[in-house]
Amino acid sequence: MREGSLDAPTRHPIAWESDDFYNKDALDAETRRVFDICHGCRRCFNLCDSFPRLFDLIDESKSGELDSVDSADFKPVVDACTLCDMCFMAKCPYVPPHEFNLDFPHLMLRHRAVQWRDNEVGFAEKQLIKTDRNGKLGTALAPLANMATQRDGKVLRPMLNRVLGVHQDAELPRFANKTLAAQIQNDDIQVNTDAAGFGRKAVLYATCYGNYNVPEIGLATRQILAHNGVETELVYPECCGMPQFEKGDVEAVANKAANVAACLQPYIDKGYDVIALVPSCALMLKFEWPLLLPNDITVASLSKATYDVAEYIVELAAKGLSDGLQAMEKSVTLHIACHARAQNMGHKSAEMLRLVPELKVSVIERCSGHGGSWGVMQDNFPVALKQAQPVARQAVKQAPDAISSECPLAGAHIAQALGEDNTAEQLSHPVLLMARAYGYRF
Repeated sequence: MREGSLDAPTRHPIAWESDDFYNKDALDAETRRVFDICHGCRRCFNLCDSFPRLFDLIDESKSGELDSVDSADFKPVVDACTLCDMCFMAKCPYVPPHEFNLDFPHLMLRHRAVQWRDNEVGFAEKQLIKTDRNGKLGTALAPLANMATQRDGKVLRPMLNRVLGVHQDAELPRFANKTLAAQIQNDDIQVNTDAAGFGRKAVLYATCYGNYNVPEIGLATRQILAHNGVETELVYPECCGMPQFEKGDVEAVANKAANVAACLQPYIDKGYDVIALVPSCALMLKFEWPLLLPNDITVASLSKATYDVAEYIVELAAKGLSDGLQAMEKSVTLHIACHARAQNMGHKSAEMLRLVPELKVSVIERCSGHGGSWGVMQDNFPVALKQAQPVARQAVKQAPDAISSECPLAGAHIAQALGEDNTAEQLSHPVLLMARAYGYRF
């Protein structure tokens, strides 16, 4: 055995269909094994709040070791994990194939799966993660829904906070007046037949956030790809299940994986690539779904065919992008989202933006602290905002003309941490800046 891991990290399938996965005695034993190693290592002290909570819990115990900590006190550690995967991918020296065999995020997932099975997840939290239902209602009633989510709302927002347990100061996503699917239903976008990429075809997997909240990401992607010769079709059977995954409803996520993979397989058979518009969803399709359904050949096929949007554009650029990129004498600070980093593909959004002549790109590679629905809850928002402060301070020092994040939720959270004095333009996704360099506005 070597000290630390010198090999590429690998992950085991998630054994959610096994009774032992939910066995509380077995789970407690594994948790104690992992926590003891983490307490002795402490490399992850500056990631999410799980690790400071864990270290303080043990340090302040009677013996200063794990043996004097009650298992009932583990819950705050579990609750603070956002499943960002950064400890596994970027910090931990003891992940498989190391003999210690640590996978902290999937251990936290196992805890949440037990909580879900034991019906310990509250009604309000279950409503927040129904993204397709909420998205359909939100876009149908966009003016009223957006009024209800405004932080400074005096009537509807306080009601929303009380019912759902949302923090009064948390920025909530706004809904589009028309979904992405509705906006492109009858468009007549022309594919550039002279482009180097002509002949390629791609499915745009809209994602719930791309379909209901920020359709401009999909519109911009579609226009960029058409200009570069790629024929696209929008397909959105349902949400990828990341919100349910974060709450431990792994069976629902597995069902979504099987359904979406079956829907996209005919396109893959015809040679289409698959592009996910939000990094969390790309991570699910590429990595988490195959671990939930390791024997499903359609899920495996989809995993191999899936690209993050910036990853796809950078691949196109390797053979030459079409003319038309205009110089932009601007500076942009780009936040690299944790779920983009977890895809182990490098800084593809930064590579994409550096294709724009004279555009100065600075990168921030640190978690925003948002964590999806986790970061807006009453108990979590102060912690989430604290996690965003180092990102905000670094962005202020760079004094850019624009600030963007690969994750639209993270971008909005960082903007909130920056405060009202920030003068930089906020862009929900870097692909919008790429589209602007081509002369398109969304």
